[in-house]
Amino acid sequence: MKRLSLAIILLAFAAGAALAQAAGAPAEAPGPISGRLVQTFALLTALSLAPLLLVMATSFTRFLVAFSFLRSGLGLQGAPANLVLIALSLFMTAYVMAPTLDQAWRDGVSPLIENRIGEKEAFEAAAKPLRAFMLSQVRDRDLQLFSDLAAEQLKIVKRDEADLRVLMPAFLISELRRGFEIGFLIILPFLVIDMIVAIVVMSMGMMMLPPSVLSLPLKVLFFVLIDGWSLLAGSLVRSYG
Repeated sequence: MKRLSLAIILLAFAAGAALAQAAGAPAEAPGPISGRLVQTFALLTALSLAPLLLVMATSFTRFLVAFSFLRSGLGLQGAPANLVLIALSLFMTAYVMAPTLDQAWRDGVSPLIENRIGEKEAFEAAAKPLRAFMLSQVRDRDLQLFSDLAAEQLKIVKRDEADLRVLMPAFLISELRRGFEIGFLIILPFLVIDMIVAIVVMSMGMMMLPPSVLSLPLKVLFFVLIDGWSLLAGSLVRSYG
């Protein structure tokens, strides 16, 4: 959870640093009051958008989509609860993003706090490892799509120099695609169990018995016997290796 907090700080530190400098300035420092109000508004906006940006620039989406498919495949509507799945996805995201967040903190946020670099340099240094992570996972086709949709000044000339406004939605689309691919592989064995149970029930002439009554405990038993949670969590984290 500490690393997730650092990630939120990474996404909001530029506006926060600007506000801190404004607040620490002497009363007779030049500059209209409206400028400070704009800085305060920018800080509040950055803090409100930080969780959303955290989801868009990390592995959280893939994990949550995969777990949602798992719950649907098992046929369980409320177990595990959404809060449990989100919490598990967040902690797994912390494992995957640990090297990236550590480097962003070391190169960008920490020097800014120590007043060794300015806000612009800190943002560029902190964004560099996040950009490298997203570039390692984004598909070229998705990146090209958003480059074609973007304005002329945002079009990609070199892949490594893609603007974050183009890279982040492309990365999110790529993560959704991979999440659905993993979800298909997760749901497939449960679908086979549903079909086998339905065929057996129909062949025995028990038309009034819903197949889900029998298939649900079988799917849960199958998932428990193969140690499904450990297997799935480990496979999802290793997918970023």
